[in-house]
Amino acid sequence: MSEVEQLLEPIHQFLHSTTPDAWVEEAVKAENLKVLLVDHLMCELKAGQSAMFLIRKYAVTPESAQTLLDWFSPYEDFAYRKKGDLASLKGKSNISKSIMAKSDSPYSQDLIDKMVLLIKEELHHFYQVLEIMDARGIPYENIRAGRYAKGLLKQVRTYEPQALVDKLIIGAYIEARSCERFAKLAPHLDDDMNKFYISLLRSEARHYQDYLTLAQQISPDDISERVALIGQAEAELITSPDTDFKFHSGVPSVA
Repeated sequence: MSEVEQLLEPIHQFLHSTTPDAWVEEAVKAENLKVLLVDHLMCELKAGQSAMFLIRKYAVTPESAQTLLDWFSPYEDFAYRKKGDLASLKGKSNISKSIMAKSDSPYSQDLIDKMVLLIKEELHHFYQVLEIMDARGIPYENIRAGRYAKGLLKQVRTYEPQALVDKLIIGAYIEARSCERFAKLAPHLDDDMNKFYISLLRSEARHYQDYLTLAQQISPDDISERVALIGQAEAELITSPDTDFKFHSGVPSVA
């Protein structure tokens, strides 16, 4: 079994469906490279933001919360206000200050440590995708988010700590699906893109497991039922018709 197959085996067991061939056929069309890369770019930012929002809300001191906002500021300026460029984002994925847990937080330092590491990696990946876009002359444009993340967040319960548990489980599914799609796409892409997506698969394969570990640590109950329920909802979004092609969209259908 190859390294990639070893990485994918638990991911395939975790996900309730595989990416439909129709999505892959749409994704590899030359005319869709731009939307695929721009949406992937925003997926990396949003993955980092989601982790940041979690620890800002649940775990860190006010000073650390501001540090996190400042860390994201140049990326958000670029993505939402079109300020900055590839050069201005270089080296910004590392954080210079430590992120401290608030004294009354019921959540462990493990939540902060895992999420800060994930943020660093997602912001580095954002820069790498932007490098690829720049090298290929693909300009950045704001694009509308797809239905995927919003559809998953409908599953979140409204009381704590169950809401946090559900958000962590959703994070696990988003990361696992991203890995599965990197692997689906890689064989159909040119050498540079193939190598890049395989490298992302290697670095992000553990993210979904980190999310699941944290969810079970925080939950007062066994999470397997919630994992299954959210997994079914995730599979429905992936396998049902979708008129809006994106990195995490469903089966392409004509509007």
